[in-house]
Amino acid sequence: MNILVLGGGGREHAIAWALSQSSQCDQLFVAPGNGGTASIAQNVKNLDIEDGEALCSFAKDHEIGLVVIGPEAPLVAGVADIIRMEGIPVFGPDAQGAQLEGSKTYSKEFMEANGIPTARYASFTNAAEARAYCEELGAPLVVKADGLAAGKGVIVAETLDAALDAVEGCFSGTFGEAGSRVVIEEMLTGPLLAFVSKGKAFCMAPAQDHKRAYDGDLGPNTGGMGVYSPVPIVSDDEMAAMVSIMETAAAATAKDPFVNDYRGCLYGGFMLTPEGPKVLEFNARFGDPETQVVLPRLQGDLVEIMLAVAQGRPEDIELSWSNKWAVSVVLASGGYPGSYEKGKVILGVSEAERMDDVIVFHAGTALNNDGELITAGGRVLNVVALGDTFEDARNRAYEACNLIKFEDMQFRSDIGKRALLGRSAWDA
Repeated sequence: MNILVLGGGGREHAIAWALSQSSQCDQLFVAPGNGGTASIAQNVKNLDIEDGEALCSFAKDHEIGLVVIGPEAPLVAGVADIIRMEGIPVFGPDAQGAQLEGSKTYSKEFMEANGIPTARYASFTNAAEARAYCEELGAPLVVKADGLAAGKGVIVAETLDAALDAVEGCFSGTFGEAGSRVVIEEMLTGPLLAFVSKGKAFCMAPAQDHKRAYDGDLGPNTGGMGVYSPVPIVSDDEMAAMVSIMETAAAATAKDPFVNDYRGCLYGGFMLTPEGPKVLEFNARFGDPETQVVLPRLQGDLVEIMLAVAQGRPEDIELSWSNKWAVSVVLASGGYPGSYEKGKVILGVSEAERMDDVIVFHAGTALNNDGELITAGGRVLNVVALGDTFEDARNRAYEACNLIKFEDMQFRSDIGKRALLGRSAWDA
């Protein structure tokens, strides 16, 4: 079949890469795509991925049999609803389901209504009331812009002053309309995420992101600077508890007001606490950069899996995972997550990809008029390595990173380092 993937980041390159390996994939289109997807698919740069009518027209003209929505904005805009009404299978929830990510307040209310363990929180539209709540709870706290903020609207405040500054930043317009309502919650300790689809839960292999910009988990939050899978510090009992929570959440999406039309990914961001796992947040799509280490470990045909989800056939979904470890390091533009320059020529990607068990997923890249690969975003490349051990995968990823060069390139040198030391190092 012909397949259309919406999005242009590393997540979408990873999805397109996995779909392209299926014998069922004929023509593959990615809108808008990037410098990496151009080598495995046809990029469609002039298609507005939030315009449902335009997407329907393209899908009909190109006999698309499956549309896969990567980023959250088209989901919140209701693109899946419009395409699905035309009878075209869509991997991605409708606008109602996407509210689980589109509004953190809505998501918290969903968790409370369905008995899903989460952090204590409150939601505010008034800065003075938000500041008073911060002072009542005390640090550490998590301050969140309620709406979509491209992964940057969550501020982990280790001190009360940092929390108050974060509140001020949200209400002063740092995150635009997304910050007009602010959610403040107690901070939980520890990491994990999981994946589920439709009204039945089919949990993916766990992965752990590194959100802070600099080594030692310092600096501002980013869209993600590196990730690994599986997560060695999670016990079997904790994993079972998280699967149970995701099954509860998935079952709730088959009831009003969802009306069983949640067909895609439900990403649960978990924190490990002394009381057991708690959900920090839900996302309505694949994680980025988590997808870049999860899909290379997936054994099976992603087209078959996504089509079964899109058509509401949970009985046909079966997942299995490689025993390999996967580690990804993000190569970013100098200055990210602040201001940065684009158009830097990238060298060494081919050399890195010639290494055994190394895949380079493009996030912010493009081709210039001379056909050279150049930087076109903050997070530029996801360098992924597989290995028989965590240490082997990690060492191989960094060896590959050192083969790639572009002006002002930056990356964290400690992705996965703390996890290698075991649970005690994480809890310290």
